Amino acid sequence: MAIQLTQKERMLLEDQKSHEEVCIREYQEYANRAHCPELKQLFTNYASKEQEHLNTINQILNGQVPQMSSSQSGQQSGQSKQQSSMQNNSQAQNYNQEDATLCTHMLMTEKYVSGAYNTAIFEFRDPNIRQVLNHIQKEEQEHGEGIFNYMYQHGMYNPQ
Repeated sequence: MAIQLTQKERMLLEDQKSHEEVCIREYQEYANRAHCPELKQLFTNYASKEQEHLNTINQILNGQVPQMSSSQSGQQSGQSKQQSSMQNNSQAQNYNQEDATLCTHMLMTEKYVSGAYNTAIFEFRDPNIRQVLNHIQKEEQEHGEGIFNYMYQHGMYNPQ
């Protein structure tokens, strides 16, 4: 059964679609510019996840309610490994300033995109679509967490 979107729902999805397209381009570009192999891999992984988000948004725009993937649990275990390695590494490592700038920009971007999903979730009538958008928002928050953890681990970010 195809879903009928309101004009506002369609507008919100078009915004999220453009956000996902920007994230994909930036993560791909930044993966190429990053000096640290670990950061290159992080950005490459997030570009792939953002492509999944874009595909999901396009499905909704085409009137379909997508099925959520169960790949999220694998990402969470990867973040747990990153957190445990943070505890083993010295916080004040040397880092490349360009990598720090790329991370700062992407962390800022993830904060914005997550907030935009938050607004969209409250505007949708269909609870299944709300659930799908909530799933995407959770993954966006995990991207932000991963970037924060990388920055903290490499001495780029020191919360006071």
